[in-house]
Amino acid sequence: MATNKEKQGNEQFQLGAFLTKYSMVIALVIVFILFYFLTDGRLLYAQNMSNLLLQNGYVLVMACGMLLCILTGGNIDLSVGSVICLVGGVAAVLITNQGFNIYLTILLCLFLGLAAGVWQGYWIGYIRIPPFITTLGGMFIFRGFGRLVLDSKTVSVQDTTFLNIFTAYIQIPGLDNGERILSPLVVGILVVIFIFYRTVSSRANKEKKGYRQNSALADFGRTSLISLVLLAYCYLLSQYKGISVMLLWVVAVCLLYHFITSKTAFGRYFYAVGGNEKATQLSGIDTNKVYFIAYANMGLLAGLCGLLCLARVGSVNGATGTSFEMDAIGSCFIGGASAYGGSGTVSGVIIGALLLGVINMGMSIMGIGDSWQYVVKGGVLLLAVIFDVVSNRKSGK
Repeated sequence: MATNKEKQGNEQFQLGAFLTKYSMVIALVIVFILFYFLTDGRLLYAQNMSNLLLQNGYVLVMACGMLLCILTGGNIDLSVGSVICLVGGVAAVLITNQGFNIYLTILLCLFLGLAAGVWQGYWIGYIRIPPFITTLGGMFIFRGFGRLVLDSKTVSVQDTTFLNIFTAYIQIPGLDNGERILSPLVVGILVVIFIFYRTVSSRANKEKKGYRQNSALADFGRTSLISLVLLAYCYLLSQYKGISVMLLWVVAVCLLYHFITSKTAFGRYFYAVGGNEKATQLSGIDTNKVYFIAYANMGLLAGLCGLLCLARVGSVNGATGTSFEMDAIGSCFIGGASAYGGSGTVSGVIIGALLLGVINMGMSIMGIGDSWQYVVKGGVLLLAVIFDVVSNRKSGK
């Protein structure tokens, strides 16, 4: 039988493991509660909660791509903000000044973003130029091309078809009208039902195969908490304008990359390269191709972000996208991605982006200037990386 000291040690270990695993979730809750009181409850206004994800949508999309780069060994892409400027500038000029077809313009701009990523992926993956140097050069090159396209002017887009593709609010006949918006609640309830179904089926499948699993209280407690938060958010959406198309874009991208990184063998290649590249090569995986795809994919998502930003703001200029890459990088590291590569999840990235978003929104509501916002975000990022490094040392990684 275990002694009291052994039991106490096991309890402390379990508590420590829990705090380490959910440290950023706990931090998000604490920051949210803090700003709720500091803003006298204004943070929870329906419009603010709706804008929280919309204003940070580009961060979430970029962070999903940045995660793949970071997984390969702590590498980053410094050029994504400039690619956003270039793609947004090309889209604005083609739509407003040239009268191009909207759908053709969108496809062309996505291809342009992909081309920028392929260019950098080739040098990084096959020529093995360091990612920092390659993307730093790309940051200047693409920013310069973006300003040339815009002719150093601000170009706006007022085409309703283009704007509706990315920024319209969904209205479901029978559920939504001018006074009542029920579609967010209906969607939220359906998603909650699906989440509980997945939890039950997952536990049944693990039990059937004899796999070790968490207690029923832990699994259903987590599922219930997620469901309550989701329903509360859907309720707030129903009090404002409902579900935005941009929110659907962001959710679709996050779900896709969560599936890729957690459910596919190809997604595991990125973790393998970051964990031990030489061992990965010996196992028969083309690591050059993994690097290439990581940065090509980042370019494609940056192109999509260029369109999202243009639609949300309604205009683009030579400064559009400045420091956007830092928000994406910060979201990944704050969300638990290792500074050395090999570990990180899309769910963690989402938490990191939301943490930065709550900080930005909370300080904006309080009237705190941009200078202090940069100071706070930098401090949070530094603390997250320090926590990662110290945790890895203690675990012997």
